[in-house]
Amino acid sequence: MDVAIIDLETTGLDPIYDLILEIGIVELNLLTGESRVLFDSVVKEQTFGEEYRNSWIFENSDLTFEVVQNAPLFDDIMTDVQDILTKYNITAFNKSFDLGFLKARGMNVPNELPCIMLTATNILKIPFPRGTKEFKWPKCQEAWNYFFPNSDYIEKHRALDDAFHEAMIFFEIYRRGLLPVFK
Repeated sequence: MDVAIIDLETTGLDPIYDLILEIGIVELNLLTGESRVLFDSVVKEQTFGEEYRNSWIFENSDLTFEVVQNAPLFDDIMTDVQDILTKYNITAFNKSFDLGFLKARGMNVPNELPCIMLTATNILKIPFPRGTKEFKWPKCQEAWNYFFPNSDYIEKHRALDDAFHEAMIFFEIYRRGLLPVFK
């Protein structure tokens, strides 16, 4: 009953133009709720350079441009990440974002679970400000605050830390019987 939760930090939102900077993957045991590190690394893609110095992530986390400059090449860690993606059922808080970046780089994700964010959307039911009928996709922080209202956690925007907290959200959804794949 182990699944894997993945989180990426990137230079932006476009999986073709923007680059992966950090990968965190945790294993979540659905029987106990315990998590452990499967993978944690800052990475540098071949085209990383000065044009990415002012990326949002460098302004909104403690990840620095210089740390990425000195990171292992993405190409050198791809096999390790692919092995995890092949072995586990995988999800992410915004699955289409995280897995979209990996798939754009030729990685295969054969066993996908429901997206944590999309599942949480129908649980949190946060209305759009303009009053449409559909609910807005919650940010990870909003989902955390909903499921763990007595916690003072603030999202760090670092891959491994985010993956651990996303795993806790996933487990809470699972524990409450709200994951369609496990009903």
